[in-house]
Amino acid sequence: MSAVAEPWVGQPLKRKEDPRLIMGRARYIDDINVTGQLWASFVRSPEAHAKITSIDTTEAKAFGGVHAVFTGNDLDLEAPLPMAWVPPGVEVKNPPHWALAKDEVHHVGDPVALVIGSDRYAVVDAAQQVYVEYEPLPVVVDLEQAYEGGDLVHADLGTNQCHEWSLGGGDLEAGFAAAEVVVERRIVNHRTAGAAIEPRGVLADYRAGSLTLTSSTQVPHFLRLFLALQLGISEDRVRAIAPEVGGGFGSKLQIYGEEIALAWASRKLERPVKWVESRSEGMLATHHGRDQIAYAKIGATRDGKITAYHTKILQDLGAYLMLLTPTIPSLGAFVMSGVYDIPAVQTDIIGVFTNKMPTDAIRGAGRPEATHQIELMIDQLADELGMDRLELRRKNFMAPESFPHETALGIVYDSGDYPKALDTLLELADLEAVKAQAAPGKLRGIGYSTYTEICGLAPSRVTGPSGFGLQTGLWESALVRVHITGAVTVYTGTSPHGQGLETTMAQIVAQRLGCDPQNVEVIHGDTGTGPQGLGTYGSRSTAVGGESVARATAKIVDKARQIVAHQLEAAVDDIELIDGKFAVKGSPDKGMTIGEISGAAYIPENLPDGMEPGLEEQAFYDPENFVFPFGAHGCVVEVDPDTGNVDVIKYAAVDDCGPAINPKIIDGQVHGGIVHAIGQALFERIHYNEDGQLVTGNFADYALPSAADVPSFDLDRTETPSPVNSLGVKGIGEAGTIAASPAITNAVLDALRPLGVTFINMPLGPQRVWEAIQEAKA
Repeated sequence: MSAVAEPWVGQPLKRKEDPRLIMGRARYIDDINVTGQLWASFVRSPEAHAKITSIDTTEAKAFGGVHAVFTGNDLDLEAPLPMAWVPPGVEVKNPPHWALAKDEVHHVGDPVALVIGSDRYAVVDAAQQVYVEYEPLPVVVDLEQAYEGGDLVHADLGTNQCHEWSLGGGDLEAGFAAAEVVVERRIVNHRTAGAAIEPRGVLADYRAGSLTLTSSTQVPHFLRLFLALQLGISEDRVRAIAPEVGGGFGSKLQIYGEEIALAWASRKLERPVKWVESRSEGMLATHHGRDQIAYAKIGATRDGKITAYHTKILQDLGAYLMLLTPTIPSLGAFVMSGVYDIPAVQTDIIGVFTNKMPTDAIRGAGRPEATHQIELMIDQLADELGMDRLELRRKNFMAPESFPHETALGIVYDSGDYPKALDTLLELADLEAVKAQAAPGKLRGIGYSTYTEICGLAPSRVTGPSGFGLQTGLWESALVRVHITGAVTVYTGTSPHGQGLETTMAQIVAQRLGCDPQNVEVIHGDTGTGPQGLGTYGSRSTAVGGESVARATAKIVDKARQIVAHQLEAAVDDIELIDGKFAVKGSPDKGMTIGEISGAAYIPENLPDGMEPGLEEQAFYDPENFVFPFGAHGCVVEVDPDTGNVDVIKYAAVDDCGPAINPKIIDGQVHGGIVHAIGQALFERIHYNEDGQLVTGNFADYALPSAADVPSFDLDRTETPSPVNSLGVKGIGEAGTIAASPAITNAVLDALRPLGVTFINMPLGPQRVWEAIQEAKA
């Protein structure tokens, strides 16, 4: 039977969710209040490392409207906050991380007390009346110092080293022995923030032995599980709700202490309790990302064939391990060789504690760091060889006919055509012509990045406890219900936070059922109403969640065909979807719409003998492999050598995420991703001083890019379907973020090359660029 009816897949439909989002009808956590609700405020450590010698809550408890003040020793939780990665054979040191610190604080912003009262603003004032005496301890914030024997973040561990993990393949020694040219660089990927539009917030409501917790989370099902474990109550007595969530970028892929503490307090007080963070509080206590130093080494023959690639990575974990903290750099290791066929590759990762906020998944989670490293090293190698940068890339691309391609690391890339993506990019934009138009006194440079990423984070046989070490499978599930009237409701376990997933999933379902996407409602983010699920991250929502929707819909189609065949007295194999009707082959006028079928499905006398009434199906999907989107990006930057200021003049991108379900949504996600990377490359940086104080604690200091800082983008796509799922899709949410920072950095280096600057690390702010120019002159 043909699966094609109306061509909804591939149409640039406007997003179904946008009217409520842009007209103020959406309900975010700050819009939600319940009767009897109290407010919470956290007392946070001003010290980066100190013993807590006393906490005096007397005055705070006497403050008007305050109902209770709790400290770490009051919270009788079942366990510290969770960390979900323990690979077989790897020792991971995991110091206890409590929702409220008990005896010692390890970074500025570590929460030490919780004040609860009847007024949102009074509890903030009351928190100022909690007096904490600290005995300062030595602080270490420099990653290399912490690794090389600096002051200890956790004295009882006897080391700042958390773990070591390696991934390699091929004969590295032989590869470098065969190399005629070897290039080594120290590549810094600095600390960044998620900086979501909506700050985090929590509303905990424990009544009659059951907990309902509403949170701006990306992972409501994970949250439900860990709430139950932390509080020692049955999971079926916990309901986690993610209402409208205003962005996350990984920063809400977490089990935060605030969620646990408020749930505990609500049960203790038998009142609902709510907290919404301020922006400054978010910069201080929402997990950060990146913050690693890679010592990269690449070898090649004189004619440009790469023979070996090795990276040693120091990863700044911050003061504690959160849900996935030590996992993040390992995700990058899977694609460390990028789009290149390198016979010997190895990545050695060392996790290091410092007195800073923990790091975890942010904007690509490990894969931007890996791509940044290999793409900078390719340009550095090209310079050393005196070879054209694109020629070197082409010489080492994995061949299109080699897919599925197993890399030296044993990772099987599903499909790819890297030369085609690069060719399409070069046809899309004449970057050389733009470079030639530099204003007098200014320098222009071109930068390229060709990339792949590992997406569709799911295959449990790889990611599970006996494989990569995550203590869970990463499948996804969906339930599709066709109502008696023909309207369709989709319940998905994924939990989007602004990606347009409701529209994308509606198009998938409408394509298969022959209905209008406007008649398909997509429900998500509520463990009390939807099926099981594992959330949104790692560009998995369509490749895994969308495929589970497609599979549930396929079951609907199978049943619909049987009903139609019964109703029309035809063979099931002769029923196909034509022009919005399930019709008999050769007789398109003899058929039934999905609405007519569903009307019949709920009346048993209309059904074949033995068939259950109703038209509702569920599917779980655990793929066999990841998917590997890829592409080519290029840009032109202009540098003012007198000030060091960098402007992005032109940016072009060609991405391949498989078949485009909604091109408009794909373009939007690529736009956002590129801007993220421009932000990291040129502006954004989480910076602590040597005392461990956060210097960039608000948007006045932590500079996000504005519309004035980015050009219009020239975008195009190639479509290379993945064989991993029936949709052929691969994911696009992080492509721009992964590809753009090396393109921009390479462009700046290209611009500065005439001045003698050969290498520079991000962020490429005016001061750093100007200093690099002065050093080169000297």
